Amino acid sequence: MHPMLNIAVKAARRAGQIINRASLDLDLLKVSKKQHNDFVTEVDKAAEAAIIETLSTAYPDHAILAEESGATERQSDYQWIIDPLDGTTNFIHGFQYYCVSIGLSHKGIVTQAVIFDPTRNDLYTASRGSGAYLNERRIRVGRRDRLADGLIGTGFPFRETDGIDQYNALFKDMTMSCAGLRRPGAAALDLANVAAGRLDGFFEQGISAWDMAAGSLLVSEAGGLVGNYTGESEFLHVGEIVAGNPKIFAQMIPILNAHSRLNKAA
Repeated sequence: MHPMLNIAVKAARRAGQIINRASLDLDLLKVSKKQHNDFVTEVDKAAEAAIIETLSTAYPDHAILAEESGATERQSDYQWIIDPLDGTTNFIHGFQYYCVSIGLSHKGIVTQAVIFDPTRNDLYTASRGSGAYLNERRIRVGRRDRLADGLIGTGFPFRETDGIDQYNALFKDMTMSCAGLRRPGAAALDLANVAAGRLDGFFEQGISAWDMAAGSLLVSEAGGLVGNYTGESEFLHVGEIVAGNPKIFAQMIPILNAHSRLNKAA
């Protein structure tokens, strides 16, 4: 395993321990609201602090972009992109679908990825050019080649509820095009499930870099494609992502294209 990936795994497991301990006493949890439908708990903050401490001790020069504490002012070609607990709302409710997500980007390209699912003790890892793994076993995207047979993951635009009507139109189009649409509530874990072949594709808008950095590398290293709604490769900082095996990806793009922010911006 790549040494940087090794450190990221250590950080993710530390965060997972904090999350699992807290999950035993959810009624004691202190929860605050960042904005509508957007929650943060002391667990998010403690998990993030443990991750940052582990990474910064090993790589003090690296920059960090994390969901709760934002970006460090440190300038570096290396930037760790961290979501300490993706699926906080699920976590608060004891709905066991959430994860830790850590990606390392080098000169803007994600090169290392760890997603850790603490309730199942599942560790997803990828290094650029070396394949994607679940608990050290190689994983690949699914083989279904027709969108009509595909199980597709997505997420609600929960923060930006002003876009809900456009989203509902897209939701309808996609529902009519695939075998099933799932919205479990943690984009990073959805992407890991695309990489493992359990979901055939995934799309979401209004989504941040820390939700998709690690998952995007898992998908591409598992033989899938990742892009924005127009099918191009720029997605990490444009707030929309589509991922899937190559055939499903190609069939999702025409449906999503009309809904891309990039087209609207143009």
